Amino acid sequence: MAALVWLVAGVLLAAAEAATGDFFLLMLAGGALVTAGVSAVTDAPVWIDAVVFAVVSLALVVGVRPALLRRFAKPPMLATNTAALPGKHALVLEEVSEHRGQVKLDGEVWTARPLDHTEVYPPGTTVTVMEINGATAVVWRGP
Repeated sequence: MAALVWLVAGVLLAAAEAATGDFFLLMLAGGALVTAGVSAVTDAPVWIDAVVFAVVSLALVVGVRPALLRRFAKPPMLATNTAALPGKHALVLEEVSEHRGQVKLDGEVWTARPLDHTEVYPPGTTVTVMEINGATAVVWRGP
C-alpha cells in the first residue's frame, strides 16, 4: 500500500513539474518513484521510506538538477532593432553638429548628433554610436 502512495506522489509531482519548469519538483518525483520501488521490494517501515525519499531527492537536487538547468537554460536575449546599435561604429557622411548631421550605420543613413553638443565631426570620421534617440543616432568620436 505504501508503494502505491509513493507511486501516486511521484506521478503527481512529475505532472506539477510541467507547470513550473524548474526541475525541482521533477527531482522530488524521482525520489518518490525510487522510494516506491524500495517500498515495494522491502516491507520496511514508513520512516525508512521517508529517509530513502529524503536522501534520493537531495542527491537528485544537488547532483542532477544543476546539470539539467545548464543543459536546458534559455540562451541570453540578443539585442535587436535599435537596441543592437549602441556600441557600433558609423561613418560620418555629412558634418555632425548639434543640430544636423548624417552617418552611415549598418548600411543605412541615420541622422546624427554628437554626444557632446560642443563637438563637430567632419565627413569621413569614424564615430561610435552611444545611443539611439528616436530616429537620431547619438555619436561620439571617443578618446
